[in-house]
Amino acid sequence: MAGNTERTTLEAAATPPPAVLAVVETILAVNNIEVVYNHVILVLKGVSLEVPKGGIVALLGANGAGKTTTLKAISNLLHAERGEVTKGSIVFEGAEVHSLTPNELVRRGCIQVMEGRRCFAHLTVEENLLTGAFTRKDGNAAVKRDLDMIYSYFPRIKERRNATAGYTSGGEQQMCALGRALMSRPKMILLDEPSMGLAPQIVEEIFNIVRDLNAKEGVSFLLAEQNTNMALKYASYGYILENGRVVLDGEAKALRENEDVKEFYLGIAEGKRKSFHDVKHYKRRKRWLA
Repeated sequence: MAGNTERTTLEAAATPPPAVLAVVETILAVNNIEVVYNHVILVLKGVSLEVPKGGIVALLGANGAGKTTTLKAISNLLHAERGEVTKGSIVFEGAEVHSLTPNELVRRGCIQVMEGRRCFAHLTVEENLLTGAFTRKDGNAAVKRDLDMIYSYFPRIKERRNATAGYTSGGEQQMCALGRALMSRPKMILLDEPSMGLAPQIVEEIFNIVRDLNAKEGVSFLLAEQNTNMALKYASYGYILENGRVVLDGEAKALRENEDVKEFYLGIAEGKRKSFHDVKHYKRRKRWLA
């Protein structure tokens, strides 16, 4: 009897309660936001999403679906384009942040890598990287350590560090832009269309680096991409936007296997490649709303 009691006690101690296993800390929560441009153009219509701490989340959709606007709403870059969040809330690490300036948000640990790379073309690659540390106050030695860390992840731009950024390749500029963001020591990066205009081999290389940064440095990523297949390969969760609304979300594996996602975003229907011209818009809308 005593032996059974002891064994039961040991089993209970070795098995955590289910509630403990289910807890996932959220670093970013976007709650039902609406975004209006020029006081009249409604672009986002009640978008909600979450990014777990240490996670990679994909924000998917066609061009014009609202992906970039969502990222700019989070990073507070809308005002430069006469846009504003008119409804809902954006919470980063437990605090509402949509009223902060972009540099204040960077100091809190959230930074955006813009679509199209946006390097300072007249500066060298290394000078571009160093501009990412402008909000830091931890001294030159710490900045130098992080610069060396970035070169370890991006050996290609280490070789090109003295080259003028405007004369480097598209892939090198994308690596430079991502490295510049890392120099701010972010907890989270909003990465907008990293595959745009790049060769498939370079895209794969950049996504592998994103995965390594997530696993080894603990950086969370919200990744806006049109390349659905690549994004779902590396993300753990995904949201699909259409016309400013989230129409579908779920685990990345479930989205990859979803027949609608296969047909409309991966170009595959019933195991076969399907031409975009064969897709009927009314059928698409009916499926999402079913």
